[in-house]
Amino acid sequence: MICAGFWEFEPRMKKADIFEFYRRLAEANPAPETELAYGNAYQLLVAVTCSAQSTDVGVNKATKALFESVKTPAQMVALGLEGLKSHIKTIGLFNNKAKNVIALSEILVRDHDGEVPADRAALEALPGVGRKTANVVMNTVFGAETFAVDTHIFRVGNRSGIAPGKNVLAVEKALEKHTPAPFRVGAHHWLILHGRYICKARTPECWRCDVADLCRFKPKTPDPAQRAPNKKSANIHKEANKLPKR
Repeated sequence: MICAGFWEFEPRMKKADIFEFYRRLAEANPAPETELAYGNAYQLLVAVTCSAQSTDVGVNKATKALFESVKTPAQMVALGLEGLKSHIKTIGLFNNKAKNVIALSEILVRDHDGEVPADRAALEALPGVGRKTANVVMNTVFGAETFAVDTHIFRVGNRSGIAPGKNVLAVEKALEKHTPAPFRVGAHHWLILHGRYICKARTPECWRCDVADLCRFKPKTPDPAQRAPNKKSANIHKEANKLPKR
């Protein structure tokens, strides 16, 4: 569970600034998409279920060959537990993930005619599918205005002031309340990509951030190219200046 024990909450961003925050992200990336590779709703459900405590890159590598032959819940059931494990053994917690994927596939075949339900409650009733996974599927596949809060979005929400909250659910509720209508469907993708590539955990790259002036985080991280050289670098330059010119 993600909690904010180490966060110092920034003040909530003003309504006008929130709109501008999203507008700039949308301008830079008009059609944001998940970085998980999938071919249909079922494959996305499997990919997201496998992504807990794993990177999208790692999941994509593990599911590439799997998704070439398994496109439906019935095909997954036919593959079986050990067959699935052989495909996803490179990702963390693969044993439990494989058990959940087989179990949810059996339920989809039995109770949903092999289709992924367009209903969050029905999705959350599946083994291994929590609120975040259900929100991702509802948003990405069915275009629902849901906000799947992972570590990246939790960080951006608190650090920027766009949606401060002590836990994942609090940040999700803040996003639901304060995200303007034009950006509600794409918000989840913009925020996760922003957190993954710009507003990084250890060193946010504020110097190349399109929304740095709106963000409540202080102090902003300076451009490495403009930072003062360290003592070692200074000594190297000093010694170099002593060399005879050719």
